[in-house]
Amino acid sequence: MKIGEKIMLARKKKGWTQEQLAEQLQVSFQAVSLWERNESLPDTDHLVRLSRLLSCSLDDLLSEEAAPQWTLHARLFNEEHMYTFVTAQARALGLEQTLQALPLMREKHAGQTRKGPEPTPYVIHPLTMACHALAMGIRDDDVLAALLLHDVVEDTGTALEELPVSGRVREAVRLVSWNSYDLPEPEIDGVYYGNIAKNPLASLVKCLDRCNNLSGMADGFSKEKMRAYVCRTEKYVLPLLDVVKGIPAWNSAAWLLRYQITALLETFKRLL
Repeated sequence: MKIGEKIMLARKKKGWTQEQLAEQLQVSFQAVSLWERNESLPDTDHLVRLSRLLSCSLDDLLSEEAAPQWTLHARLFNEEHMYTFVTAQARALGLEQTLQALPLMREKHAGQTRKGPEPTPYVIHPLTMACHALAMGIRDDDVLAALLLHDVVEDTGTALEELPVSGRVREAVRLVSWNSYDLPEPEIDGVYYGNIAKNPLASLVKCLDRCNNLSGMADGFSKEKMRAYVCRTEKYVLPLLDVVKGIPAWNSAAWLLRYQITALLETFKRLL
């Protein structure tokens, strides 16, 4: 596959016209048309900018081997199936807080979507985290309720006092909610993660949250934001797993999360 075909396929994958790509490159659309017809080649500066705009490497653009046309899935799991599964597990285990958190989570996040080229219902995020915890053998009512409600205060304007859960769960939700901290951007990370590290439940919630966000960040983040996210995860989130590991019942979950998060980080570091 020649470079012109690769530019055309990558442009169409972004949903851009030749004119839109040309505008971002500050060239004429005729230049883009000539490239795509393989009648001329972009110069070095334009090749670098093309690789960034089209989210592909220079090697991919310059190689004449055909790149695989992957089928991408923004929605890995069905939210209704997960909701039913978590509900059934909570009923079987008698987890009262989880049973109250489920409908509140769905009500508060109604209409919200996750970032990405294909909007997906926001509830997929907390439900995936709850299913992740259950898959790791965690059956703790406080944990599951905190996972389901962890973004409700931050993202929906719900008051902490409205949450139908224990003080322990409310405190964990407060700690992981960015809007609980009235600090300028340069100062917030140290305080935010430092406070979370004092609370094992909040630490577990944050690690599960970051694992899920890392799994899907390629859909909604720029490369620059992905790089920053990888750096912050290594600096602030991985140390929280030592806090999680301190709870004997969560020791296996801490190992699995360290493996999953580290594997994702190492993969991104090689690709970014």
